[in-house]
Amino acid sequence: MIDHKIGNQRADELLQKLTLEEKIGMIHGAQLFQTAGVERLGIPPLKMSDGPMGVRQEFMPSSWKPIGHSDDFVTYLPCNSALASTWNRKIAYDIGSVLGEEARARGKDIILAPGVNIKRSPLCGRNFEYFSEDPYLTGELAAAYIQGVQLWDVAACVKHFAANNQETERLWVDVEVDEEALREIYFPAFYDAVKKGGVYTVMGAYNKVCGEHGCQSEFLLNEVLRKEWGFDGVVISDWGGVHDTEAAANSQLDIEMSVTDDFDDYFMARPLLEKIKSGEISEDTVDQKVKRILLLMFRLHMLEAEGCVSTVPRKSGAYNTPEHRQKALEAARESIVLLKNEKQRLPLKQEKQRRILLVGENAQQLHANGGGSAEIKALYEISPLMGLKSRLGGNAEIAYARGYCGSAENPQEQQETNWQEKSLENGGGSQGNTQENRSADLAEKRRMLREEAVRLAAEYETVIFVGGLDHTYDCEGNDRTDMVLPYEQDLLIQRLLEVRSDLIIVLLAGSPVQMRDWIDKADTVVWSWYAGMEGGNALADVLLGRVNPSGKLPESFYKTHTDCSAHAVGTFAEKKTVSYREGCEVGYRYLDKYQIEPEFCFGHGLSYTTFAYSDARLDDEKQRVVCTVENTGDYDGSEVVQVYVRREGAKLFQELKGFVKVFVKAGEKTEAAVVIDGMEKMRGEGVIYCVGSSSRDIRLMIKSC
Repeated sequence: MIDHKIGNQRADELLQKLTLEEKIGMIHGAQLFQTAGVERLGIPPLKMSDGPMGVRQEFMPSSWKPIGHSDDFVTYLPCNSALASTWNRKIAYDIGSVLGEEARARGKDIILAPGVNIKRSPLCGRNFEYFSEDPYLTGELAAAYIQGVQLWDVAACVKHFAANNQETERLWVDVEVDEEALREIYFPAFYDAVKKGGVYTVMGAYNKVCGEHGCQSEFLLNEVLRKEWGFDGVVISDWGGVHDTEAAANSQLDIEMSVTDDFDDYFMARPLLEKIKSGEISEDTVDQKVKRILLLMFRLHMLEAEGCVSTVPRKSGAYNTPEHRQKALEAARESIVLLKNEKQRLPLKQEKQRRILLVGENAQQLHANGGGSAEIKALYEISPLMGLKSRLGGNAEIAYARGYCGSAENPQEQQETNWQEKSLENGGGSQGNTQENRSADLAEKRRMLREEAVRLAAEYETVIFVGGLDHTYDCEGNDRTDMVLPYEQDLLIQRLLEVRSDLIIVLLAGSPVQMRDWIDKADTVVWSWYAGMEGGNALADVLLGRVNPSGKLPESFYKTHTDCSAHAVGTFAEKKTVSYREGCEVGYRYLDKYQIEPEFCFGHGLSYTTFAYSDARLDDEKQRVVCTVENTGDYDGSEVVQVYVRREGAKLFQELKGFVKVFVKAGEKTEAAVVIDGMEKMRGEGVIYCVGSSSRDIRLMIKSC
């Protein structure tokens, strides 16, 4: 990176040479994913792309029509929820690096990721794009992810700042939230992205916070982001998130983007030019924005800086490499969560598998090309059915029964290619806009599929149900109305359990689902996310014991959505105003305080082996909690050691303050050292450090002196 002083000097020199019209062109979209450059001064445009699961396909400059070439297939990466389930900072860094290298190879300057909004409710349609309900876990993994992206001379863009926790009326909903909750729950991951991750760009949110739109908010962008946190990077609007020329110009927003092709009529385009010429708005406001854009270009080695001792060539990147596919596989493997294994039916003994039946659409359905702006044109995607077949080979018969069907024969083919053109209509999103088709014909078809699956289940040695959600439900612009499994899957699972008590249940989704109708009868349950191009292979590896599962839940799995504080105490998905009356009591913080039993708690995840904890102590000098972890089972495996802090007299029962993932061979021990942020400030406050395998499986406790 060039010297900051030289970069500032060079930016000032370029700024003086720019005309007002040229400067205006640099602060708004000139194409759907690109600003205007200034060719005469050697200033290139800024080229951007979604998103968190891979670099999106190329669109026409001014319409949401794919160009349709064969050169924009990419590595399909696990979603951020899957990354969070790894509880592994290195995995997050590696996946960020893959995304950054592929974005650079595709000629992008900014990749619009990661999303770090807190999972306030399990019903939010974009939850699969986000990490966790917990700000500490989110911030730690997001910071590592950002560092990986920016290694490749590409700017990460952390989004959506702030309190963007639902899709319903997302353009206009006003979030009423107290400042304590903002600073304890909804700000920390963004702060970590800025301070630990060193993120170069930030995206504003569609919604309002206490009356101000996020993309032109004085409080969010000026008071917090610029003044308090000292962020000197570029702030970009969400696409269509600007609503007023004067408010945007006088805010700390630098670039306005939108989904429409009337680029000259954007609020920070011709309307701003006219207001500056009339004297209503100072040209200085534009100069500040342009200078930050120029500094970003220097950081990314897009511009040469005269006076530098050496000129660092910009990295070129690469995409669809074998190394990238391997990283995607490793992340997918670590993301899988073993929820139940009461009779140790898993792992399956590969040499004994002769006849296996897979039931459920998610066994064969592909998910890369859905979900909204996270959609990916994947080089390939391995389904669970293909993964298991390719791993077992020809000595095993693997049959497939559909078992259930969605509202459309092929939901992926039913998606509108140009959904984004209409994404600003109806407040930007709604709740339950994927209402089930209740026709008699569809009901009869589902009955027949269900009966066929139940009949076949009695004929096979091993039966695996693979269901869950799809991107009809986990989707930008849509919130669910409840956590119930769609397509009558609960009924199918119950019927299968009646004939196969040894049924292995695999659920694949981006958000938790309700399981209460059958969970007590099921003894083997595996959770997978949208795990990228290698997801099917990763799942097969876990089921067959080639990989010992080590994923832990990054969010609470409620019995029903009304157990969540956003629904029990606050409000969610209302038309005009949403009240965060639950304050800081989000996720496990609420459940723990009021002793509400989740279906599966935050941090939960089983292994094929067992771990014993001992010898916990405080290492004040290095600000960490240390303990011994022993693998007391028969399989090598990894354990996530989690440290929660409880304070005497505090409002909250406990909060995650540190974690580390350790690998331990069977029969061996290792030392786990968990660094605790702010440990020196907590000394003498009646602090208890709780060391455990989940938020509800605390093994050791240490009281601070």
